[in-house]
Amino acid sequence: MATSDEALSADIWIRRFADTARRTEAQLTALDQQVGDGDFGTNLSVGAAAALARLDAFARLQDRGVPGDAAVLEAAAAAFLDEVGGTSGPLFGLLLQSLAASVAALGPTTPALARGVAEGLAAIRRVGGAAPGDKTLVDALAPAAEALEALPDRTLPAAALDAAAEAAWQGVRDTARLRARMGRSSYVGERAAGVPDPGAVGVALLFASAAGVVEDLTPRVNAS
Repeated sequence: MATSDEALSADIWIRRFADTARRTEAQLTALDQQVGDGDFGTNLSVGAAAALARLDAFARLQDRGVPGDAAVLEAAAAAFLDEVGGTSGPLFGLLLQSLAASVAALGPTTPALARGVAEGLAAIRRVGGAAPGDKTLVDALAPAAEALEALPDRTLPAAALDAAAEAAWQGVRDTARLRARMGRSSYVGERAAGVPDPGAVGVALLFASAAGVVEDLTPRVNAS
């Protein structure tokens, strides 16, 4: 999924995300130390590594190589739901689980991505209670869902994920101007001013990894 003319490959996407989480762990930790418990980078990296391990084990059991896209996304969802502590693991697990169900029903298409992200957003809001403007990962996920919903059905999935990533990064930058009303950031008050929400960054990294591994947050978080 390096260019917008390639077909969706969930296996490549999740493997790139695992590499992204590993490479940006220290930067995510530094962000979270300013506004939270300082464990988000580790949690995201642990979840992505667990997903990678499951994909490797799953692939070894397949007679015909790489498992299907829905199965890959379901394996990644299970890794986050089962093996990551705190709030971030279950929330990312719910998003991946919704994507898996939608891809299983509609195939690896842009309508499947749009429905999966929308349903993941709804599930996360039900569980966590956050709304746009609360300075949480919802502030990146909601614009990504809107961007996907606005695309024509024939949009190639890789191009759709690029659009979702762009919208999510704008949502990340917007969180730096918000006062947190939910989560650990809400307890630190003005200390969180000017700092983007780490969970929102994690969502943007998930979408951005479809096109390639992200190694440095700075140009994306600080872009105008």
